[in-house]
Amino acid sequence: MNTALLAALAGLGTGMSLIVAIGAQNAFVLRQGIRREHVLAVVAICAVSDAVLISVGISGVGSVLRAWPSAVTATGWIGGAFLVTYGVLAARRALRPERLDAAGDAGGSLKAAVLTCLAMTWLNPHVYLDTVLLLGSVANGYGTSRWPFGAGAATGSVLWFSGLGFGARLLQRPFSRPGSWRALDVVIACTMITLGVLMAARA
Repeated sequence: MNTALLAALAGLGTGMSLIVAIGAQNAFVLRQGIRREHVLAVVAICAVSDAVLISVGISGVGSVLRAWPSAVTATGWIGGAFLVTYGVLAARRALRPERLDAAGDAGGSLKAAVLTCLAMTWLNPHVYLDTVLLLGSVANGYGTSRWPFGAGAATGSVLWFSGLGFGARLLQRPFSRPGSWRALDVVIACTMITLGVLMAARA
């Protein structure tokens, strides 16, 4: 097995271990997947964003972030406020649980889904820490095989978000009951608010 392939497999494993962790982005993708709303667009935004950020880290831009911590701090405050707001909205939905129509709901607009997904991704300082700094640093440790490592990590992102978004449709039947949506929105609300508060506190 050649060095580039080993680096790619290492990138795949490292990327998956970071991406799979429960967080705001994953919760949003899961909800969109269950509702079958703009799943392709949401999955594409998450995967492409990760690929871009991983490439930025491998290119050495991570050192710029280390020298400019105020940017990460500002992002933390803005991202924290956004997550808390989204969590409050999820809590409000839990008080008025919806029901998923088996034929498919006509829910939110594509623009709203895209903007929310972009905010979930680019306003989260942990994304920069995980992709630009952490994955970038590990990748550069592979020397000339750093780009295969990055390709492996980006592939892991594609696999995870595709499985989460498109696989969530298997949960459509359970979520035809309002109680299931209430439980999901309660979990999302707690996750978002907790992450938002912690993000702002760490900033």
